Amino acid sequence: MAQQAPAKRTACKRPTATLLKPSRYDDEGYVIRHFRGVLPGNKLTCLSSLTEDLKRRRALGRNLNIEDAMLKKKNAPVDWESVLAGISSGKTVAEHGVNHRIFDQGQPADSIFYLRRGKVKLSVISKQGKEAIVATLSAGDFLGEGCLAGQPLRMSTATTVTDCSLFRIDKLVMLRLLHEKHAISELFVAHLLSRNIRYESDLVDQLFNSSEKRLARILLLLAHFGKESRAELVLPEVSQDHLAQMIGTTRSRVSHFMNKFRKLGFVDYSDGDGLTVHSGLLSVVLHD
Repeated sequence: MAQQAPAKRTACKRPTATLLKPSRYDDEGYVIRHFRGVLPGNKLTCLSSLTEDLKRRRALGRNLNIEDAMLKKKNAPVDWESVLAGISSGKTVAEHGVNHRIFDQGQPADSIFYLRRGKVKLSVISKQGKEAIVATLSAGDFLGEGCLAGQPLRMSTATTVTDCSLFRIDKLVMLRLLHEKHAISELFVAHLLSRNIRYESDLVDQLFNSSEKRLARILLLLAHFGKESRAELVLPEVSQDHLAQMIGTTRSRVSHFMNKFRKLGFVDYSDGDGLTVHSGLLSVVLHD
């Protein structure tokens, strides 16, 4: 009787669980998520713990080995000044002081601006003459980009809050650049999407949060909370009247909440150079 050959042992497959941690943030501190890292950091940590538990208990089989790796995806911020430096014609440099109107609501939308340095506020005025601040932009932001989508007139007024330096780029020049340079076009779209996420968050904040939470959130955004771990200075030019317009309440309510934040140690006026916002103010935003 022929002896049966021993069965070949197949190599045990070693599955790999790869968890990517998103680490790129936009200009307002919101996470720009990598296409494979769709979960925020706290959920990523939970998944890592679950993977470790599967390995320890051998829940998927005693002969199945699991290798896991937690990666931190690093993306360098886009250097738009270098990107736009390739434009030889149709671009001018503008330097403006405080309270200068870059463009007015209702003017022809024939150019786009890139903010190199400083801060700019966007405001709209109703037919009754009531003004509302809809956004505050910082260095690295574009403004007036609606002209690229066929917007014939400016929908808002852009006013400098501090001394500013800007690139003014003709509409047709920017459209040609985006059409010819696909890599630049993709970067620009990513930039606009991050801004859109911010505007959606602003709308949700306005609809569902109290005026106290809205004030705390706008102070944290103005202080660039999330970019660095330290407290930062909020511009002294941002008055309580401006804050009231930005969050949709009265100046007296803003004054009441600012005094409350100061007594709790969340903000500080003591240095005389402006308003210092401390990270403890985040507790107001997170509190239910």
